[in-house]
Amino acid sequence: MGTPCLNWPKQAANKLYRLQTPTTPLFRPVHHDNVRLDDFAMGTNAIVAVISYTGYDMEDAMIINKCAYERGFAYGSIYKSKFIELDGASFFARSPHLPDLNKILDNDGLPHAGTKLWHGCPFYCYFDVDTSTYKVVKLDEKEDCVVDSVRYCGNFKANARRMVCVTLRIPRPPTIGDKFASRAGQKGICSQRYPAEDLPFSETGLIPDIVFNPHGFPSRMTIAMMIETMAGKSAALHGLVHDATPFRFSEKHTAIDYFGRLLEAGGYNYYGTERLYSGVDGREMSADIFFGVVHYQRLRHMVFDKWQVRSTGPVDAITQQPIKGRKRGGGVRFGEMERDALISHGAAFLLQDRLFHNSDKTHTLVCSKCGSILAPLKKIIMRSETGKLQSMPDTCRLCGDGTAVGYIEIPFSFKYLVSELSSVNINARLKLMNI
Repeated sequence: MGTPCLNWPKQAANKLYRLQTPTTPLFRPVHHDNVRLDDFAMGTNAIVAVISYTGYDMEDAMIINKCAYERGFAYGSIYKSKFIELDGASFFARSPHLPDLNKILDNDGLPHAGTKLWHGCPFYCYFDVDTSTYKVVKLDEKEDCVVDSVRYCGNFKANARRMVCVTLRIPRPPTIGDKFASRAGQKGICSQRYPAEDLPFSETGLIPDIVFNPHGFPSRMTIAMMIETMAGKSAALHGLVHDATPFRFSEKHTAIDYFGRLLEAGGYNYYGTERLYSGVDGREMSADIFFGVVHYQRLRHMVFDKWQVRSTGPVDAITQQPIKGRKRGGGVRFGEMERDALISHGAAFLLQDRLFHNSDKTHTLVCSKCGSILAPLKKIIMRSETGKLQSMPDTCRLCGDGTAVGYIEIPFSFKYLVSELSSVNINARLKLMNI
């Protein structure tokens, strides 16, 4: 998320991401200024402490200072434009019979700019000339939003339909599960918004915006982030903007040595470390903590766009298994690796629960004599010549015997497989015990 364009209030893009309060990086190459990238700022300067703290920062997770979050750290918005077109001679108008619409809709039946909308609330109203009735259309967005602008679209054709563009602004403050990354490629998930009073603080009273686990450096090998941490810290200290163009330093005159001496000149440690104090009990921590400024970027991978949950819902017409797809109310795939994990843990009944009971379980007739699940016929109720109803017993069309016919529970996809095999003259027989 960043600043995609400068004329974003006039844009009508389907989906546009914008960072609310971006800042210019303190460590950037010369090309950054040559192409004027400050006009399209893409990140936020964050105070980062490299420390294993609480356990919410394991692996690729990171802790965000709750006070920094409340001050607007990495706050972003999504702009969605909806185009509304009316058929025939219908026109936008607010129904006089529904006074509740006055709070949301204007006289022309369209929402006011700046109005808060929610899922299922009235979005717009129009008069249908064909039926001579007012019709109210509800908003189908899943989350709360604000009307940013309402614009009529021009059309030079004669008798053209009237079209309106309504741009909605969806606020997206950072939540647990949202993705962040430094420019060195050190990406991570926000795992917790931790209270500032419980976070460690430096001798000068600085509280980190981001707490990052030190295990991320040797595994990801993002050495550039270490250099940026020291460079950003020295730049903030001396009021500079450092040049990050490659090959400006050599093996004899390294970047770490240059920025380390700048930190020393400002009264800080040569290696960029500081002594921090526990926010819980105020005691000084025994370890030296790597502490500095890093330009962090917020990515467009947000948990609200990806979360998926389902109990019962639509199934595939052929296999009777749950369909896939978040938009269609489908389920998450339980694949071979998940199956192997359950088998390795000895959780066979959980495996049966996922792949059978919660999937395509079905009851079907089977003949234990010939082992067929396609040949048995259910009881048929017929009317005799005298007019009386009589039931015919379960029979098997292959062996002609109904005494060995019974019900079993199998996956419907297996039954479908047997049916497909029979279509190419392959007869699948089951070997059943104690039916």
